[in-house]
Amino acid sequence: METVIAWDDVPLFDSEQAEAAFWSEHDVDLRLMDAAATATGEMSDSVSITLRMDPRMLARIKRLARSRFLNYQSMIKQWLSERMEKEVRDR
Repeated sequence: METVIAWDDVPLFDSEQAEAAFWSEHDVDLRLMDAAATATGEMSDSVSITLRMDPRMLARIKRLARSRFLNYQSMIKQWLSERMEKEVRDR
């Protein structure tokens, strides 16, 4: 199994079969996925926080993130960002 370390290494596919064949032999480096999930137009400084949650909830979040090939912390940040934008739009 080969690891894709740059998005430029992923070709343009002419069919779903070609894409499926490619991904059956390749996987994505987790750092690349994490960078894609957290990338914005401008990279900004981040602040560390502590968030306490039920261990079962965290386990479910981690499983869901893994199924989407995401870092669970990045997925939580994405959820928060999406919800914040919705709240602002709905005002």
